[in-house]
Amino acid sequence: MSYIEGFVVAVPAANKEAYRDMAAKAATLFHEFGVTRLVETWGDDVPDGKVTDFKGAVQAKPDEVVVFSWCEYPDRATRDAANQKMMSDPRMKEMGTPMPFDGQRMIYGGFETILVDKGGDGRTGYIDGSLIAVPSANKEAYRAMAAKTAPILREHGATRVVESWADDVPDGKVTDFRRAVKATDDEQVVYSWIEWPSKEARVAGWEKVMADPRMEFTMPFDGQRMIFGGFKPILDV
Repeated sequence: MSYIEGFVVAVPAANKEAYRDMAAKAATLFHEFGVTRLVETWGDDVPDGKVTDFKGAVQAKPDEVVVFSWCEYPDRATRDAANQKMMSDPRMKEMGTPMPFDGQRMIYGGFETILVDKGGDGRTGYIDGSLIAVPSANKEAYRAMAAKTAPILREHGATRVVESWADDVPDGKVTDFRRAVKATDDEQVVYSWIEWPSKEARVAGWEKVMADPRMEFTMPFDGQRMIFGGFKPILDV
C-alpha cells in the first residue's frame, strides 16, 4: 500500500489564493520527487468539539481556516528520499518565502496505510477528514472495523476510504498530531479520510450510513477525542 504524508494547517482566510498558488507550484516539484498524488482541502464544515477539534489542533485564530492535506507516495523509502531533496532544493526555499501561513503551527507526519477501499479513480469533490487516537493494542481491531465500514460507506456514495496509522509522527514545539487528539503513551494517531463526489453526496450518504444497522459496533477507541470535519478540495493533482 502507499505511504501518506499528512498535514493540517491554519491559513488566514484572506490568504486562500496565495496558499493555493504556493501548493500548485510545489506540486510540480513534489511529483518530480516521487509524490503520486497531492491533495489540498479547505475547511468547509469543521465543527467545534467538546474535547478536541481541528481548530484546536492547529490553534486556529478567528480569521483562519483549517486546511487538511496529504501527499501519497509508493512507499516510505520514496517519501524519505523526497524529503531530503525538498530540504536541499533551492526551488523549495524560493517557493516558501514568505509562507502564507504560520509554519510553527502546522502539524505533519508520515503514516502507513492500513486500508484503502476505492472505486473509480478521479478527482474528489468533497472530503471527510479525521484524526483519531487508537490504543496500539487495538490496531488490528481498528483495521477490522474499518474493513467492515468502508464498503458500507462506498455503497452509500463514497468513492474512496483511506485509513493510515502513525509511523513517523514527530513531536512539535507548538502543535503536533499527538497533542491534537490528546494521545496517551499507549496510543497511536490514525489519519483518515473519505472521498465523496460532492458535498450533496456526502450529506445524503451519511444519512443512509447512520441509518444502516450494519454500522452498529463497539469502537476500539475513545470517540470523544476523535477529530472530524468536511473539506472542499482546492487542489488535487
